[in-house]
Amino acid sequence: MKRVKKFFKWIFILLVALVIGLYISGYGYILKGFWVVYLHGHATAYIDDFEYFDTEKIPASTNPQPWPVHKKYNTVEATQALSKINDKLKTVAFMIIKNDSIWYEKYFDGFGETSQTNSFSMAKSITSAILGKAIDDGFIKSLDQPVGDFYSQYAGTGLTVGDLSSMASGLDWDESYLNPFGMTARAYYDSDLAEIILKLKVVDTPGVGYKYLSGNTELLAMVIQKATKKRLAYYLYESFWNPMGAENSAVWQVDDEKNRLIKAYCCIGSNARDFARFGKLYKDYGKWNGYQILDSAFVAKSITPRFAESPEYGYGFWLSDFLGKKIFVMRGILGQYVIVVPEDDVIIVRLGHQRGNKTDLPFSSDFYVYIEEAYEMLNKN
Repeated sequence: MKRVKKFFKWIFILLVALVIGLYISGYGYILKGFWVVYLHGHATAYIDDFEYFDTEKIPASTNPQPWPVHKKYNTVEATQALSKINDKLKTVAFMIIKNDSIWYEKYFDGFGETSQTNSFSMAKSITSAILGKAIDDGFIKSLDQPVGDFYSQYAGTGLTVGDLSSMASGLDWDESYLNPFGMTARAYYDSDLAEIILKLKVVDTPGVGYKYLSGNTELLAMVIQKATKKRLAYYLYESFWNPMGAENSAVWQVDDEKNRLIKAYCCIGSNARDFARFGKLYKDYGKWNGYQILDSAFVAKSITPRFAESPEYGYGFWLSDFLGKKIFVMRGILGQYVIVVPEDDVIIVRLGHQRGNKTDLPFSSDFYVYIEEAYEMLNKN
């Protein structure tokens, strides 16, 4: 009995020492990550984890505009392949919008039309849209405005706001999702996001090539907030959420209660119907039901590759030529998608717990299945 007590005593001492060591060394955020993830039965970030973080609310529109329902709404069953992958990857929402009307819609695992689920990196596309609005409103001169105009440590580096949006910054951000000591984990779980971001240095020439870095979008958001003197969640509401008639409120994670810096590279909690509005907005080149709320030239530039050698990315949006079609995409790490095929007036939305296997192509395997099976269903009509 004494040996058992002694054993647990030493375990307790080691745990206390570990906790103290993590805080002293600046890695105390790992404890929050451990609590949010592992102590809630997960192995990574998950689609409703925003309830464990501080958030800012984005109210529902004062003039809600429900999506029209297609006359053939849900008259075609999901294909066997679509049902299989939805089950395997734990889809919570799958929707097909045809000609701006909801043609097919299904929810799973207790989720529904109004359920909030984390967008993850789909938020990057929305942040880029907010950049476009800040340019429209005259707060930012153009995509070519230097970041150094807003943060002096970047003066003379050649870094522009457009470089941040198009993932061409040359910053020394480490886009590692598995390293608990890395920048991505710290940004997600730590309490002072600005401190992390403003330590980044330009180590490669900006504007010459694509490299996906979440830190780009976060610095871009800080620039937008500084230029507009408006909190990003509010600017999103007044610029898009309200005029586009979003039916439900949303939340956007912030780093902590004190600093309240939006996690712009991720973490908007909303639903399939309201996320899809950004697909429609960009499909229609910034026009919403007859009203131009975003410059059409900015939209066109956003959904066109900036670099010929990296045709998979524009400004805040992923791009694909799958099935010989010009497709643009909002994408999150766990298989969150707003997939837009303008030539066919089709929008596909998928939200869920997991994504498919990595491929040699720019997208994981599930992306291609969702498109193929959606078209298989559409072709039955």
